[in-house]
Amino acid sequence: MNTFEINKIVGAFLLASLTATSLGMISRILVSPKAFTGHGAVVATAGAPKEAAPPAVLEPITPLLAAAPLDTGEKLAKQCLQCHTFEKAPTKKTIGPNLWNVVGGKRAGSAGFKYSPAMVNAGGDWGYDELNAFLANPKAAVKGTAMTFAGMKKPEERAAVVAFLRSLSDSPKPLP
Repeated sequence: MNTFEINKIVGAFLLASLTATSLGMISRILVSPKAFTGHGAVVATAGAPKEAAPPAVLEPITPLLAAAPLDTGEKLAKQCLQCHTFEKAPTKKTIGPNLWNVVGGKRAGSAGFKYSPAMVNAGGDWGYDELNAFLANPKAAVKGTAMTFAGMKKPEERAAVVAFLRSLSDSPKPLP
């Protein structure tokens, strides 16, 4: 190998090193990382104990129920039709249980529907407060529920839906 070939190899190596160094400097200028200041979210790592979040205060809907518009509740409840039915005698199978006469009814009480063990073990009745908590955050209200609905954040919307669900009965449960 002659010296010209060696010079080409050394030159290529120097050019590659210079290019990599220049690109590194340019990328640091463009991205400009900042040092951690201590503000931001804390991410739990595997095996680390998780701190319990403070319980969220849920605004009651009972004062809103009497004035809750049924037509608004019916419109909002249409999103429930993806999984549920509202008929007195449902004719089709659904992912979720029928919601006829749910207000005041037993949890896991729709005949012929296979509920998750969490819902069966929750027990009790679907009162106004229970429906309010479940509609706000189903996963928190009944831990382990199979319901995938994320929840309704506005108490006025929850009150309207509960008022509409209350109307789905031959003898609606009295308002509190």
